Amino acid sequence: MKILKVKCLAPTRLDNYLMQQFPALNPGRLNKALRENKIKLNGKKQPLSTRVMAGDEIKLFILDDVLDADKRVDGPAWKNARGPAQVVYDCPQILIVNKPAGLAVDGPDDDTLLNRALLYLNQQGEYKENDIYTPALCHRLDTGTSGLVIIAKTPEAEELFLAAIKSREVKKTYLCVTFGRPTPPDATLGGYLLKDADRGIVKIVEDKQPGAKDVETRYETIAVSGRLALLKVQLITGRTHQIRAHMASIGCPILGDSKYGNNTANRELKLKYQALCAWELTMPHFNQPDFEFLSGKTFHAPKPWYYQQVLDGTLK
Repeated sequence: MKILKVKCLAPTRLDNYLMQQFPALNPGRLNKALRENKIKLNGKKQPLSTRVMAGDEIKLFILDDVLDADKRVDGPAWKNARGPAQVVYDCPQILIVNKPAGLAVDGPDDDTLLNRALLYLNQQGEYKENDIYTPALCHRLDTGTSGLVIIAKTPEAEELFLAAIKSREVKKTYLCVTFGRPTPPDATLGGYLLKDADRGIVKIVEDKQPGAKDVETRYETIAVSGRLALLKVQLITGRTHQIRAHMASIGCPILGDSKYGNNTANRELKLKYQALCAWELTMPHFNQPDFEFLSGKTFHAPKPWYYQQVLDGTLK
């Protein structure tokens, strides 16, 4: 967070003042930040057309790499990542990294999970700017979801893991907190997932429809605390927003989820991102000589902060 004390000789529009202070900001970025409540004038959300005066206080909840984008280092985007990725496992073929909630896996910004991984590999002497092959994501997580992501370090690993994940051979287990206790406490959910591209969401339907894909999610209740439940969830299929939409469809949305959840509860409990973590990855059996050593291995992310808070009843 940055706090600005306004210094100007005459009243100035809020957006113009911010663009003067941070040339990297533009109207698009400012409007997005305002929608996400990341700009506060004297403690309140105000329109960008509001006139600011000397002595006013502006709080910006915008990442430094966005504000200081005009100061970026020349060269590839990974050089401007905020730091190296948190590595859970590193071998000649793959990198498994722990993604924090709120960080995009890739995209237009310099600070992404992939760029942090490339920065790490560069620091280890394994990757440089003009290498023929650039390490690649083997799968994705939503920006608001934390947890494990596999990054291929070789073309062979990329091909193998993309195929293994597509064929559901890599077992993925998540931890999450739901608003509402699912009944029964353990179950396997089925149905079909239908995308609504215009609204950027998906929904679960019972019957097969054009464009709908089969979906299967298995959950197990670990603990309950007041209105909340801590679950272990296994993805059988791996669809867009699958866990978020499936749990919402039974009336137990993921806590902190702004798309499918209970926003009143999210605000009350002050959750910025969904309480969903890709906690465990278990590898299948590999016959290829260069990958046999990975067969059957299981990897874990650190348990997220909300895990213990539900267990001890402080989050409820």
